[in-house]
Amino acid sequence: MKKVLFLALAAASFTFASCESKTEQAAEQTAENVEAGAEASADKMEEAADSTREAGEAQAEAIEEAPAAEGATTAPAAGTTTQQ
Repeated sequence: MKKVLFLALAAASFTFASCESKTEQAAEQTAENVEAGAEASADKMEEAADSTREAGEAQAEAIEEAPAAEGATTAPAAGTTTQQ
């Protein structure tokens, strides 16, 4: 009789222990929402970085391919000195 009672009590304990509480479910959902928000922010930042890099590369390419202006010199800017 004691064994049967002990086994029934053990089974009931495992049943209650395996169920998640509403608080635990809410905390898990909150954590998933935070993770999803962080991933979305990271994706947006990565897209912005890619866009900035591509714009910089396009600008650098345009500068490299621009024909030199006639009569242009490579003198230093006004107010600067050169070391020789």
